Amino acid sequence: MDGIVMIAAALLIGFWVYRAFYNWLHEPRGIKRLVLGRGEILAPDDPHVLFLESQGYEVVSGKHRVPLVVDLDGQEMYSRLYVDYIVVRDDSMYAVKLVRDRQPMEWTGSGLRDRLLVFTLLLPELEGILIVDNEYNTIRTVKFDINVEPKLKEA
Repeated sequence: MDGIVMIAAALLIGFWVYRAFYNWLHEPRGIKRLVLGRGEILAPDDPHVLFLESQGYEVVSGKHRVPLVVDLDGQEMYSRLYVDYIVVRDDSMYAVKLVRDRQPMEWTGSGLRDRLLVFTLLLPELEGILIVDNEYNTIRTVKFDINVEPKLKEA
């Protein structure tokens, strides 16, 4: 009886080691994910926070600055990626981008892709990105579904 238990345990451990090796072998090369820290401290009278909370969102962190190094033909250049807020509603997490006059949003598929897709790729746990315009008291939600064929419009 002890022999059977030992063989079953050895097979189970062997299968576990095989699956771990298989997953490691087939993992995408060089995959990088962003892990956000705490962000800036939220001011209690921040109008953006108050507006988001009035719309049912819980603001969990303030502005995040993600430093980037871009290598162009061996020359390093430096930049940053900004996330204005991270909010949660109904167990779904969203990144928040504020509308700014100096960076107008192009409301086309390619414009939204070029400006916002990076957040979905770096933070796959996001449900979407909220675009907040305090001037007009609007919140627009942008979601990306990757590798999905577009639906054809019916005639």
